[in-house]
Amino acid sequence: MWLSDAQKIGVALTTFGTLFMFLGVMLFFDAALLALGNLLFVSGLTLIIGPQKTFYFFARKQKLRGTVCFIGGILLVFLKYPFIGMIVETFGFLNLFGDFFPVVLTFLRQLPFIGNALSLPYIRPIVDRIAGSRTSAV
Repeated sequence: MWLSDAQKIGVALTTFGTLFMFLGVMLFFDAALLALGNLLFVSGLTLIIGPQKTFYFFARKQKLRGTVCFIGGILLVFLKYPFIGMIVETFGFLNLFGDFFPVVLTFLRQLPFIGNALSLPYIRPIVDRIAGSRTSAV
């Protein structure tokens, strides 16, 4: 496999972090699940791309607003303000990782069932706008 052992653990931690955050939101913004999800997500991301690249990713001048909102949202969740913290954190997440959405959507379009769902008539224009694809109007 092309992933090292640390990167495999990082993928698992990031996946569990996303799962815990999803469960925390579904359980009416449970602060403990959201905090655990945040810790797992950030530690998994650090293991996947490495500590130095993680620092440079968050410290770039173009990503400063996203970094401040993302870390501020995590701190608000830790300080028992989960609803406000998740709103601020989501804004920061979109600013930080918004450039990756077209790549993810292009990958998802190639999957068997998900690709068919993303090609449905009412969903396709939204996905095209997010992915940034340019199609001519017919």
